[in-house]
Amino acid sequence: MSDSDSPFDQPIVLPLSDSLDLHTFNPRDLPDLLDDWLEECRQAGLSQVRIIHGKGRGVLRQRVHSLLARQGLVASFGLDPVNPGATLVQIRTRP
Repeated sequence: MSDSDSPFDQPIVLPLSDSLDLHTFNPRDLPDLLDDWLEECRQAGLSQVRIIHGKGRGVLRQRVHSLLARQGLVASFGLDPVNPGATLVQIRTRP
């Protein structure tokens, strides 16, 4: 198999969901990941999404909340009352 035939040459496209589990991602990728995912969700017409960060010590939750506070697509966000290991995000609609 040549390098150009490698299945790793192309990005893997995953189906869009209203929930994003951050456990499988590198924390340094969070800013771009959240920006891109929120934009895709907005374009798909989703108005509320869930970001799963886990409970733990709260380091990942604080990082996610800090990024969401600066994200222009976010109308509001807060801990999921049913699952405190996740954050619910209201996406701002654009006319």
